[in-house]
Amino acid sequence: MARYKPTDYGQGQFIAISFEKQILPGSFEHAVNFVIDEKLDFSILDEMRTNDDAGAPAYNPRVMLKIVLCAYARGIISSREIEAVCQENVVMMALSANTRPHFTTIAQFIRELGPAMMDLFVGVLLYCDELNLIGKEMFAIDGCKFSSNASKEWSGTRAEFEDKRDKFRASVAKLVAQHRTMDKNGLPESVPGKRAKEEKAIEGFKAKTAKIDAWLRENPKDKLGSSGKPVKSSMTDEDSAKMASSRGVIQGYNGLAMVDSKHQVIVGAEVFGKADEAVTFGPMLEQVRETFKKLKVKNIFKKAKVCADSGFHTEESMKMLSEKKIDGYVPDKLFRKRDSAFAGAQQHRSFKALIGRNGYKKRFFSADEFILDPKKGKLVCPAGKELYVKDSNFKTANGYHGTQYMAKKTDCRVCELRSACLRKPHSPARTVFKVEGRWEQETFSKKMIKKLESEVGRFLYGMRMGIVEPVFANLRHMLGLDRFTLRGKGKVNIQWLLYGLVHNLGKVQRFEWAGAG
Repeated sequence: MARYKPTDYGQGQFIAISFEKQILPGSFEHAVNFVIDEKLDFSILDEMRTNDDAGAPAYNPRVMLKIVLCAYARGIISSREIEAVCQENVVMMALSANTRPHFTTIAQFIRELGPAMMDLFVGVLLYCDELNLIGKEMFAIDGCKFSSNASKEWSGTRAEFEDKRDKFRASVAKLVAQHRTMDKNGLPESVPGKRAKEEKAIEGFKAKTAKIDAWLRENPKDKLGSSGKPVKSSMTDEDSAKMASSRGVIQGYNGLAMVDSKHQVIVGAEVFGKADEAVTFGPMLEQVRETFKKLKVKNIFKKAKVCADSGFHTEESMKMLSEKKIDGYVPDKLFRKRDSAFAGAQQHRSFKALIGRNGYKKRFFSADEFILDPKKGKLVCPAGKELYVKDSNFKTANGYHGTQYMAKKTDCRVCELRSACLRKPHSPARTVFKVEGRWEQETFSKKMIKKLESEVGRFLYGMRMGIVEPVFANLRHMLGLDRFTLRGKGKVNIQWLLYGLVHNLGKVQRFEWAGAG
């Protein structure tokens, strides 16, 4: 019979630990420790302390930043969890020099990083530049949408909040009327404890009504979007916004990052409570320009190219690139439809993508299914009826021109295919637009389209995905950033820049000892 050495999990052991030896050379913790101690300027944070002559000693901001960055690198974003690992993890104990800060101290430190955050971010970039990790030849910009610490329930326009308040009041009135009727008629309680639950619900409805009333008094007008129309405001985080994402509609922020092509170092980062990326394009470019001035580059865009996806393309943003003399590559939303490489892309889309998230979506006849008869010069619909020319020089708002055809009302009225052709049931007849080209008038968008349809333009834009998309994959899936835990643009931006620091310090870790470039 086999014999094994005895094991006893109940025994204890005193182990001598040297904190200095726990931070192993080549590790991420070593890179963080070295850069913070040797390369970053903490004068702004030092000046915030006023306990020179009185008060308790403060925690060293260098030590605090080390444990926050290393915790974020492990996907630990909660201040309570950071406190726990500083007491349980030997490496984190070594980084904190066993000071064991309380979770409230950690949370306060992160909130107060605002004035110094950009200087710390630039300081890491300076060291990345020293290691030759920044190529300064091409930047790619993109955004990733994250949920914030705010509820979608408390987001809406003034009219929607007023309607919600009226519903709460109606619920209270209904429950109170039921209770009065029961008391008047001396009716017994049908279900034990039901009355107590209903009274608790009434208190809850009243509290929500008071919350809405207070917000309506403080906000006499709706917040307006870039189009001038009212947009939804959030009671819990007024800087956040409702936006569509790959995970459905979220209440949150769009985290933008501009990434260098050489080693995917993040050179610019900021969050915006806006789903429209085009309006954030200019501010991001200016941030990067100012950042590189601190890196002794007067105008980085004299040399560096910029590429972005179609979400950043508007006539105004293309005009901005032209006026600032930035060599940009930003396609319009029809870029892929004009590319022969994507001609058969539709047939390879998944069933879910074709029908949408909400189930089956009714399909209508497209303009391509209306065939032009070359002999008669007439457009024929799927039912075999001829359409007449309504406008031979029709122009669309997005710059296309062609011929607009219209079916006869008498044909559409009795057509068996009417339900599969007319999107609106009450429409009298189907109209079809056949594209012939784009207007002769030159616009900034058309100049960009010409630029991208060249062989060089397609090649340079093709680099975009390989530059910026892996960065968001690293932040979301490898570093574990799935949502922001703070409220307000200023505080959320601190978290976004902290994750940018973690990403860039990961590059330093991999290239500092192996040799950059």
